[in-house]
Amino acid sequence: MQNILQLYNVTPPSIDWLMLMPVLFMIGTGLLSLIVMSAQKSRDTMPLWFITIVGSICSGYSAIAQLNLPVGTSFSNMVMRDKMAVILQLAIAVITLVVALFSDAYLKQKRIAFREFYPLVAWAAAGAMIMVSTTNLLMLFIGLEVLSIALYVMVAMSRYELKSEESAIKYFLLGAFASAFLLYGIAFIYGATGSVQIEKINLAWGIAPNGLVAVGVGLMLVGVLFKAALVPFHQWTPDVYQGAPTNVTAFMAAASKVAAIGALYRILDASDALKHLYMPALYWIAILTMVIPNLLALVQTDVKRVLGYSSIANAGYVLVGLLAAIQMKQGPGTAIIYLVGYSLMTVGAFAVISLAANGGKESTTFDDLRGLWRRSPIAAGLLTVFVVSLIGIPPTAGFWGKLLIFQDAVRADMVSLAIVLAVSSLISLYYYLRILLAAVVSEEESENPLSVPKSGHAAALVTCAVGVIGLMFAIGPLSTLING
Repeated sequence: MQNILQLYNVTPPSIDWLMLMPVLFMIGTGLLSLIVMSAQKSRDTMPLWFITIVGSICSGYSAIAQLNLPVGTSFSNMVMRDKMAVILQLAIAVITLVVALFSDAYLKQKRIAFREFYPLVAWAAAGAMIMVSTTNLLMLFIGLEVLSIALYVMVAMSRYELKSEESAIKYFLLGAFASAFLLYGIAFIYGATGSVQIEKINLAWGIAPNGLVAVGVGLMLVGVLFKAALVPFHQWTPDVYQGAPTNVTAFMAAASKVAAIGALYRILDASDALKHLYMPALYWIAILTMVIPNLLALVQTDVKRVLGYSSIANAGYVLVGLLAAIQMKQGPGTAIIYLVGYSLMTVGAFAVISLAANGGKESTTFDDLRGLWRRSPIAAGLLTVFVVSLIGIPPTAGFWGKLLIFQDAVRADMVSLAIVLAVSSLISLYYYLRILLAAVVSEEESENPLSVPKSGHAAALVTCAVGVIGLMFAIGPLSTLING
């Protein structure tokens, strides 16, 4: 084989297998789940559930093992390892683990043909991990498509519900347009630089500024902003979040957001020479993303739609952190810290809401939450922790994250963004308090039954709650680790 490679002047790529392990574990988890599912004569989901749990833990452990390793690349520069990539891969593994923990009980109560969920969620996580650990634009596109295709199917899993089918079609059509924008932008960058390595963008602009590079970066930003659900590319979010099964919504709101924000930072960091072009646009996008969703959430009656608008607003807060980091030429530590905390509190909130699934139906309005504290005091208490963190009350992760982003915005002379962040957070207080009033304060009790949390469900809720409270002790080390 070596003689043949030398004959044709082919150099095999050097491979750092440890660098690939988080993704490979997730891909292997999906393949093993599919094989077991195909071989099973019964419809027992426990083996698939167990495989997904173990695969997520192994993937996360392989990411932890790389925290103190140096920055590097592998597989012909298609895969990279830096602190941000490792931490975001770990976050995606934890999100997948937590979602899998409560999915078995939820899907059984929802009476969905749910066995396909386990390989799909593992492959979606693999796609998300690829997105945050590459500077190769084609690998970024492949990761996006692996994530998106799996999500298209998962959103439509509740195929007997019209709103689930509608959400899947809407997400698929708009997602296809976003992917086309990203791929078209990559084509422009390749035409201008002769390379698909993202770091060539600044080099090409420095040698000879041209329209191909600017248009390419703009088109790529459109594709990634859609996945991050930033205004004006957010219209799909509340409808899809409401129509999808709640465990799928939780995964989308967290893992998909982590992947999109990671890819967005890579593009912005590699296009620093063009920031005089994109910074004004992203400045206004950040403002609109913080204000519009918070105002629209005020009139919603479905809790999943409210959390959908909340996820858009939170993406705006993270964008402020990214813009401040780019402006001050520092690492994205603050934005990543808030993103990790947001993922835990959002998945936790959706895990509590998933308890409303019973007898094949699911009711998620504010009225359906009434008297939750009477029916399940523990679930009501944990929901309070997650909502308090979303509001930004100390000592939760939401408070520290917003505070750090606010401080960064002020230091970067983006005072107006800091003010809008504070005001929009105050606006959000209204609809977050509506959730707490219905679940914790209301003396009336909803007639809709509530599922009793199983062991997996309880483990998912406790994991999120511990993370939301405990993240405050990891803020300093995480910031130092990411920013160097």
